[in-house]
Amino acid sequence: MLKHIQEFGKYLAIAGFRDVKVEDVDVFLEKMRRAVGGDVEVQFFEARLVATWQHLFFAALNALKAFRNGENISKRLAVETLLYASAQRQIRKATEVLGIKPGLRDVAVLVVGDHADQVLRALGVIERLLSGRRDDGVLELTPERIANIRRIFEISDAEIEAAVDGKNLEQAIIDLVIERVALLATER
Repeated sequence: MLKHIQEFGKYLAIAGFRDVKVEDVDVFLEKMRRAVGGDVEVQFFEARLVATWQHLFFAALNALKAFRNGENISKRLAVETLLYASAQRQIRKATEVLGIKPGLRDVAVLVVGDHADQVLRALGVIERLLSGRRDDGVLELTPERIANIRRIFEISDAEIEAAVDGKNLEQAIIDLVIERVALLATER
């Protein structure tokens, strides 16, 4: 999925991959960064803890806003997006929560750039280099993923009950995670 964010003059793509084999995270990330080049920002996430593409989209929006307002914690947009997506202020903790880890099978990727063709090219490079296969279905919510997301983001039954209000459980979870992402900006 490719989105244009006019307010920031950026394009972003969010994709999921299944059956990825990550053995050494540092080697994996360096290989991807070298192959993709410096024209775009790329961040990888543990897909089983992502509450659909909307979660990453809003994390990226908040990261872009933080950079524009000079309120960013990190020096790189990709890392700032990880901080927002994980609702953490510390990079190490954000990586522990939502970053990729050895043995990970399902991966979400976010690519941000100034031009649509740069973003799509980078996503194509990533797709060719990953050992798994492109499957945006890894970003969809399942009962198991909802349980994992609730645990990681500490979402209570009372919060879900209040958030459902005519929505289904999946949309309530997405809304609550996006709320956690947005709350990080207020903690500065």
